[in-house]
Amino acid sequence: MTTTVDHTSLHVDRAALVVIDVQTDFVDGSATVPGTAEVLPRLAQLIRAFRAAGRPVAHVVRLYVPGSADVDTVRRAAVEGGAQIVAPGTPGAQIPAVLTGGAAVELDAGLLLAGGLQELGAREVVVGKQRWSAFHRTGLDAWLAAQDVDSVVVAGCNLPNCPRATLFDASERDYRTALVVDATSQTTPERLADLTLIGVNLVTTDELAARLLAP
Repeated sequence: MTTTVDHTSLHVDRAALVVIDVQTDFVDGSATVPGTAEVLPRLAQLIRAFRAAGRPVAHVVRLYVPGSADVDTVRRAAVEGGAQIVAPGTPGAQIPAVLTGGAAVELDAGLLLAGGLQELGAREVVVGKQRWSAFHRTGLDAWLAAQDVDSVVVAGCNLPNCPRATLFDASERDYRTALVVDATSQTTPERLADLTLIGVNLVTTDELAARLLAP
């Protein structure tokens, strides 16, 4: 008898949460992504559950230096021209305090732009990126390996762009993958169905929190 090996189901006991681009400019600032403000309460609940379970959390942020060309192509002309979108040192680049335990965290732009990881707490970091995927030119993969992670759970801002690219790159690195549907903005049935074709698990905040915190 042939045994089918399961390579896609989520392992919550070896999972890390990757929160994508939840920054003030994208929540309700100069580059607002509709629906992102509305998922903040569930994102906060999700992060609390991962912390309570002792599982790793990575906040992935963009930092666009005005005048720089190191920007995804669709925003490059604007940023090269001096537009301030999640610009280092501005309020718009910051992570909403509700996601960092209630206290404002000043991002270390120099460290993040140089590829370093900013520690927020036990097994919780900030990762900087300049393109769609959280894995592109970042230290995320090495950090996940150091945390003994085999499953990547994605949530956050604007599914068709950075969360989607991150899920594809995670799958290409042989991680088991999941998207938290009610803690991610810009989801549609078609976009979600597309992700299931590459083995992405679709979960809700309540479902995942219950699994993380089960006795």
